[in-house]
Amino acid sequence: MSFRTKRVLFITPFYMIFQFFLLKYLFLLLGDVSDGHLIILTILLGLIHCMPMFFEAKKSTYLGRLLSTIDGIWMWASVMFLIDIVVIYIIGTFIMLPKIFIYCLLAIVPVLGIYNYYKAHHLVVNEKILELDNLTRDFNIVHLSDVHFGSVRHNEIIHQIVSKLKELEGECDLAIISGDLADGSSVVEENDLIEFNDVDIPIIFTPGNHDFYPGIESVIIACKNAGIIVLDNESREFDCLNIFGLTYSIEDKDIPKIDKSLVKPGFVNIINYHVPYYWEEFSRLGFDVQLSGHTHGGQFYPAVNFAEMMFKYNRGLFKNDFGKYLHVTTGVGSMDTPMRWGTDSELVVLRLKKK
Repeated sequence: MSFRTKRVLFITPFYMIFQFFLLKYLFLLLGDVSDGHLIILTILLGLIHCMPMFFEAKKSTYLGRLLSTIDGIWMWASVMFLIDIVVIYIIGTFIMLPKIFIYCLLAIVPVLGIYNYYKAHHLVVNEKILELDNLTRDFNIVHLSDVHFGSVRHNEIIHQIVSKLKELEGECDLAIISGDLADGSSVVEENDLIEFNDVDIPIIFTPGNHDFYPGIESVIIACKNAGIIVLDNESREFDCLNIFGLTYSIEDKDIPKIDKSLVKPGFVNIINYHVPYYWEEFSRLGFDVQLSGHTHGGQFYPAVNFAEMMFKYNRGLFKNDFGKYLHVTTGVGSMDTPMRWGTDSELVVLRLKKK
């Protein structure tokens, strides 16, 4: 049983308790409903939350993906309705709120949901400039992360990424994926990523934490069938670049020794690591650029604000006193809920220019 499955099973009872009281207070604002009906609705939401993962782990189906998507959207809506309820009750302690005001406040959630859903599915291309020594020429890298291929985002997200990469073939030399190509919410079959073969740019991938949940072997097989170069704690040279892929350490995965022997003089040294940690240490060792993801930038408000507090480097391009860079992309896909607000679903063209 994967970590993700254990997590869902552990959380589901608490999720159902939360849903019962959320729905109870929500219906109190709209019109009362019996506890019996609430219990039935809560059980239904609990089943939708946990049941798809059992058959999606064997064979991904349209029904499983549909239920996972419904669950993801409702999880997001639950957070928004909770905020609504808190605001209504706080204001209501001081003044009597007219019903029309309450209805309008609640109606904001589905309207905002349409925007969030569109934002999560609208893939944009952003650009950043990095000035570096040891470049023999300008070099353009497409940086992406957190595709989260799974039940919520399946074949369509691969097609969307491939279409964008093909548009960038004429101007970009390399594409680098910083982990979480898979989500763990569904099985990864050997030809699920095959469409990447249509991209005429070398593609590098280094596993993140979610890539282990569906079975890292299946992810690596799918990558190799798609012509994707997997850097699993190993290096590869591309022109004037030396790229080391540091795999996320999970369960019994050994942490490799990271020292100066991995840094090659005369090259621009890049470390591809899923999480935006240890940048200062990697910089001191001589790595010029670290490419990371993992945070999703918080994905949607108010989680964006919490992510800014949790992660020292949450999203964007950073440069330190050593003149070294860290780029943290907000990712392509989305985890659990297909919603974004305040962050992009992005590919980032990193334009490496000689100082």
